[in-house]
Amino acid sequence: MLDANLKKQLDTYLQNIVNPIEIRVSSDNSPKSGELESLVNEIAGLSPKIDTRQGSAKRSPSMAIAPAGEEPRVSFAGIPLGHEFTSLVLALLQAGGHPSKADPQLLEQIRQLEGEFHFETYISLSCQNCPDVVQALNLMATLNPNISHEMIDGALFQEEVEQRNIMAVPSVYLNGEHFGQGRMSLQEIVDKIDTGAAERKTAELDAREPYDVLVVGGGPAGAAAAIYAARKGIRTALVAERFGGQVMDTVGIENFISVSYTEGPKLAAALEQHVKEYGVDIITEQRAAGIQRKKLLELELQSGATLASRSVVLATGARWRELGVPGEAEYRNKGVAYCPHCDGPFFKGKHVAVIGGGNSGIEAAIDLAGIVKHVTVLEFADTLRADEVLVRKARSMENIDIITSAQTTEILGDGKRVSGLRYTDRDSGDSIDLELAGVFVQIGLVPNTEFIKDSGIALNRMGEIEIDSRGATSLPGVFAAGDATTVPYKQIVISMGAGATAALGAFDYLIRHSEDTEQAQAQNRQEEKKEQEKEKESAEMALSA
Repeated sequence: MLDANLKKQLDTYLQNIVNPIEIRVSSDNSPKSGELESLVNEIAGLSPKIDTRQGSAKRSPSMAIAPAGEEPRVSFAGIPLGHEFTSLVLALLQAGGHPSKADPQLLEQIRQLEGEFHFETYISLSCQNCPDVVQALNLMATLNPNISHEMIDGALFQEEVEQRNIMAVPSVYLNGEHFGQGRMSLQEIVDKIDTGAAERKTAELDAREPYDVLVVGGGPAGAAAAIYAARKGIRTALVAERFGGQVMDTVGIENFISVSYTEGPKLAAALEQHVKEYGVDIITEQRAAGIQRKKLLELELQSGATLASRSVVLATGARWRELGVPGEAEYRNKGVAYCPHCDGPFFKGKHVAVIGGGNSGIEAAIDLAGIVKHVTVLEFADTLRADEVLVRKARSMENIDIITSAQTTEILGDGKRVSGLRYTDRDSGDSIDLELAGVFVQIGLVPNTEFIKDSGIALNRMGEIEIDSRGATSLPGVFAAGDATTVPYKQIVISMGAGATAALGAFDYLIRHSEDTEQAQAQNRQEEKKEQEKEKESAEMALSA
């Protein structure tokens, strides 16, 4: 099951197991059960601290992992290879007493959770978003005896997938009820089940002292900006919904200079680690709601908290553009998808469509063609916009059809899932229906700038932030970088350079405006003192009365 190189790496990792662990294998007579047993035997053969025994789980094949002598709370239904192999390794290490690198306060919060929580996560082994969720829930189950988690390979347990109408991953269930869809971080999951966590976090953020540079966004541009700012020795923070941004949804990266190949989640993890090395305050699970200048710049968060800073770098990136046609929202995650790598396996042997003839659309069609029965590409323009090498590859594949001058007008369904789509032939004006099981939308990106539309920061007609050569926006002290700006090429390496430029621009701004800032801070302290004196006088008058 494991090649020599992978086995060597695994052997190195398993040296970190501190306490004996046990793997329980539940199998039947299927070929997949044989594969799982072979995998478990290979793993057990690499460490004397791993023992195996027969299990009796309701799903087969499956494997459950626990400290020796304890009932398992972490299990894998299926064979955790592909993107989930890392989840398996971490589960083995954590069951064996190897400590997690997560925030100690968050770990203690997990230990204190009360109640019974049985999680089930349906995944596909090709999904790059799934491991984050699986690993988070496995860690929670390891830390708290009231929590259990089972990863379920949707491709192997198709009957369950059909019964629960699962068409997108990761799909998480808690105590039998749907809990969440898509990527979720450890903090997000904990906050969702810990009543009162949001209020405590808001109060803690409100109490923070002002920063010198506040970076909004955790993608390549935001990471670069945070590193360059922190290297100047100034108080720096980075606030984002999740670290990595759009990069987390990117599978193969082959044009990052000096690195011949990497994958999005791997690059995002490296970026986060690099930022942490500089002591940057990283604030995740927070979405920006507005920005305004008072005495300092104030960033309002949707949670209700407010962060103050002398300067701000906006690196909020972009998201997938939606079609905006009837049926799209209704059938999202029920046949309408935006990530072919994640959700493609659920359409094995079926007919699907890809909307968009750019690089992302044609790449998606090529990837899907190896899984599904047939792919139809629909492009609004009369020619494809993708690179010629990709177009040639797509046209050479027998199960890909390409239709140009096609305007998608509606996603069709039976109330539960997608059954097709309707498009207009822009040449003839005819309306045509296609019978399909899935629709993958790949029509570009939309900048995440809605929250600054009333801030006075200039945007172009596309909603992108207008910046100058230093990354400065029209609002003094606010800089911007990356896919949310007017930079013409949306590439990782360009975003990183733009993030560094914006941070240096912010530092230069702070140097040139330090006196004004100090005066503003002094005035703020004076006003606070006056308010405190007024409150004291009011209290004394009330007592004397």
